[in-house]
Amino acid sequence: MTGFIIGQKEKQSQTFNDKLERIPVTYIKTSPCYLIDIKLIKPNNDFSFKLGFGQAKKIKKSIWGELIKAGIKTPLRFFREFRISRESQIEIIEENQRKGARINGNTIFVGQEIKPQLFFKKGDKVDIAGKSKGKGFQGVVKRHGFAGGPKTHGQSDRERAPGSVGQTTTPGRIYKGKRMAGRLGGQRVTIKNLEVIEVKEDGMLVKGLVPGAKGGILEIKCN
Repeated sequence: MTGFIIGQKEKQSQTFNDKLERIPVTYIKTSPCYLIDIKLIKPNNDFSFKLGFGQAKKIKKSIWGELIKAGIKTPLRFFREFRISRESQIEIIEENQRKGARINGNTIFVGQEIKPQLFFKKGDKVDIAGKSKGKGFQGVVKRHGFAGGPKTHGQSDRERAPGSVGQTTTPGRIYKGKRMAGRLGGQRVTIKNLEVIEVKEDGMLVKGLVPGAKGGILEIKCN
């Protein structure tokens, strides 16, 4: 089953499943989300679906022109592209000079608002990608889970130090990829196979935690 949508991380909470087990859940807001364009990407002829999400106060004229061409009157703020393999059961159609696609037996057209019920249902497994929280410059204990130095026997200032990093005379340098202090977080992270707990008109509830802070933009995909 193929599905895709853009959402915004709203809140993390907990609930109980059918077995009365307590599970962590995340609510993702998915409205408003519109289909802006459909293309075929060569040489593999994969399908490209461009989506827009969120309402903006002011946008550039070039973006306005793209939205007007798609028949969208809502000024959108965030844009994402989803590439789907040509092996998926997708058919590109055109009716009344409107480009569209037939996915999972449902038909969507450029300029149409996408609702989560169109692609997702309770029990589906989805992959969610987003930008993780930026932690800034961090040491090896927090960044890589190092144990640090001994805590007794006169230890004073080496409890969170990385220790020796050299390789002796040969090769006389530090290997590339050596785990050391540096910037942590602020990168694209994908969490796979999260279960959909509930699907609403303007959002969805998934089991588990997703990347990023509250208000972060998420890409939700189901293959």
